[in-house]
Amino acid sequence: MFQKQASVFLYAISPVHMGVGQAIDVIDNPIQREKHTGHPSFAGSGIKGAVRHNWQALGGNLDHIDKLLGPDSQSDDLYAGAVSFGDAQLVALPIRSLKGGYVYATCPQALARAQRLLALTGHPTSWPSLEVAEGDCLIGKPALLSNDKLHLEAFEYNARISEPLADIAADLAKKALPEAEEYTFFRGKLKNDLVMLDDTNFAYFAKNAMLVEAHVRIEPETGTAKEGGLFYTENLPPESILIAPLMASQTRSGKQGDDLDAAAVMTQIKTLLHTRLLQIGGDATTGRGLVVAHLVEG
Repeated sequence: MFQKQASVFLYAISPVHMGVGQAIDVIDNPIQREKHTGHPSFAGSGIKGAVRHNWQALGGNLDHIDKLLGPDSQSDDLYAGAVSFGDAQLVALPIRSLKGGYVYATCPQALARAQRLLALTGHPTSWPSLEVAEGDCLIGKPALLSNDKLHLEAFEYNARISEPLADIAADLAKKALPEAEEYTFFRGKLKNDLVMLDDTNFAYFAKNAMLVEAHVRIEPETGTAKEGGLFYTENLPPESILIAPLMASQTRSGKQGDDLDAAAVMTQIKTLLHTRLLQIGGDATTGRGLVVAHLVEG
């Protein structure tokens, strides 16, 4: 049983390809998605694997990796780790806007799920429940409007100013992004440019507003494209925001001197991850998968 809980916001700095293998579709290498919503997601096992892979780079002590995350599956001495990561779910998605470059789009469903997770991990919020009609949107600031309409990609929305959404945006900016100076612009943009779409329209962008890159295999002998070597890879766009649960228990190695309670385990993993840069998913050699973790502890 886990005695300590926290929420981890994951803010994409680069495109992220958390893949699911190949698919027989227009996109050869799609990203992970929730089955019931279609929203992009990160599997908890992938997050934990990324933490293990980046352990030394994050400044972690190699002597502690097994008792916190559990031993390698090939080990002769198997026991459960003291740290568990849940799946990361989408909170906000960057969408190209006629005004302001891009906005952070969300929907009632995504915000309600994030609010529920924050409450379950000991950090309840006072976000009000907001509703928006299909084809409409809520915004916090009028600067995004053009002739009283909001234009995202090729779509036009009837917009309504919402002070409660502005309050949610201000609170989310504090929780999701580090307080360091280099994030000042992005905290301000999230605070001012959070847009709430209805669940249906948000789901459309969550499926169709991803970054899709064409890749070509080159024949080393000729230096030209290899026949059948064109393939397409899907990426979650930079500036996306997700949230995942993080849970800690006492260590369970059974070894003398390895005993840590849940509070000490959470302190260690928070020191390791909070405001730190992680590499998650594939294509690391092309700069993909860079995310910043920001912990909100109950």
